[in-house]
Amino acid sequence: MSTPELSASLSTVLIALMRGVTYRDADESVWHSLGQLSTRVREYVTVLGLELVLDESEGYAYLRQRLAGEGEPEIPRLVARRQLGYQVSLLVALLRKKLAEFDAKSSEARLVLARDEIVELVRVFLPESANEARSFDKVDAHINKLIELGFLRRLRGREDQFEIQRIIKAFIDAQWLSGLEEGLLTYLQHAGSGESRHSEEST
Repeated sequence: MSTPELSASLSTVLIALMRGVTYRDADESVWHSLGQLSTRVREYVTVLGLELVLDESEGYAYLRQRLAGEGEPEIPRLVARRQLGYQVSLLVALLRKKLAEFDAKSSEARLVLARDEIVELVRVFLPESANEARSFDKVDAHINKLIELGFLRRLRGREDQFEIQRIIKAFIDAQWLSGLEEGLLTYLQHAGSGESRHSEEST
């Protein structure tokens, strides 16, 4: 690869990562270039106080804020923390649990859920309301939020079908998942008591 080609490929990869999560299935050419240039990418983003997270087995990569080491000065944050409301956080947890169950039972790589299946996941946790339709409309808003964050992808031509993106595993790990049942009971107890706050770092 010539120097101009190398520079162009590096720029393409960096721009893709700066925009959000990069998936192998979404753009194989960018993913191939990332594999070739991962060392260069790590060197470049370190200057910005970031680090590359590359999961080849699951097929995704993203940038996250690098924690300052001992004796290192704090660097201003480039990646902002976003506060997720109770119901959005709940939906993330339920989808992560669903993906873990799917992986345990199936050899398929993709888990696709219909909108009604997602609604059914959260139905028991929704606060009691005389206007059930309005509550379910809010679920649609939460689904759109998770699409924005990269945890869900709407299938092209199938507006009511959503793929759970495996990047969700990077945000909710197996250790956290093991205590999820207890956490869901807590969620259920507080479902009607307003919004609690949960912080996740987005890319």
